[in-house]
Amino acid sequence: MKIVAFELEQWERTAFDELAEKHDVETLTDELDDANVAKFEDAEIISTFIYSSLDREVLEKLPKLKMIATRSTGYDHIDVDYCRENDIRVANVPVYGENTVAEHVFGLLLTLSHKLDQAIDRTRKGDFSPRGLQGFDLYGKTFGVIGTGNIGMHAIRIAKGFGMEVLAFDIKPREDCARELGFRYVEMEDLLRQSDVISLHVPSTKKTRHMLSEREFDLMKPGVVIINTSRGGLIDTRALVRALAEGTVAGAGFDVLAEEPVIREEAELLRSVYQRSHNLEALLADHVLIRLRNVIVTPHSAFNTKEAVTKILETTVDNIQSFLAGETLNVVDGAAPVTH
Repeated sequence: MKIVAFELEQWERTAFDELAEKHDVETLTDELDDANVAKFEDAEIISTFIYSSLDREVLEKLPKLKMIATRSTGYDHIDVDYCRENDIRVANVPVYGENTVAEHVFGLLLTLSHKLDQAIDRTRKGDFSPRGLQGFDLYGKTFGVIGTGNIGMHAIRIAKGFGMEVLAFDIKPREDCARELGFRYVEMEDLLRQSDVISLHVPSTKKTRHMLSEREFDLMKPGVVIINTSRGGLIDTRALVRALAEGTVAGAGFDVLAEEPVIREEAELLRSVYQRSHNLEALLADHVLIRLRNVIVTPHSAFNTKEAVTKILETTVDNIQSFLAGETLNVVDGAAPVTH
């Protein structure tokens, strides 16, 4: 079986060594996209992270493809309909670093609440003045969690450790966890009105696209802080820029942006102008966000700890081994994707 794994750092490649004992395995640092897919037309199994292009146009050029092993929980970057139509199995990594991403949430939040980025930058320049660096306490503030899956629950545990009050919204409340951890489920509008900090932990679907837009920002308490480590499309970026300008949102911390793939590859910017394949207004708004002093953006790295990535690689290889043995492990069914 021809197996090709993309988007791997050098140390990650060894995870696929056991597959190489019986199969033709190729490991690459490159992403898979329309420009290079012709080189891999003999691939029967591919493994990617979330930056490779796995749309219909690319997948059609892989005639022998039988399986996609994505090294993520979310699979909204894959044309699952095409895979279903062509009997291509898709497997994901449903659990790997829920604590890892939740810890990153508070890394972003503490950076904002203590203006750590500005303070560090200042002292590196030899300026030890605390002027303009006054922040705010987390203790006693209300932490609103939208989505109480595994990551959301870990974020709640951390928030309680800081002495924060926690409100949550989920279409499937876990009341047993609420009793155990001491938080309350409320309606979405109540969470928006009462929270000092709002953290998003929901999947990227048609229903959740722009779940925070002008209407939702207008409901929020003035001075709220927004944290998003899920998917960029959950927030209407233009509405957020307006809310930041008007002071409704005092600060924001993101590990994801709506037009993140294009921002990552500046060479694609001009191409997108002509192809109109991206939302240029959202792209411009993303560029504005990156440059605001009260917005912190990290490069989709919330998952990236040694422990979490090791778990991802182990599960991915297990998924491939399962497929080769004619079994089903962590196979997605084409329903709404979940967040990575």
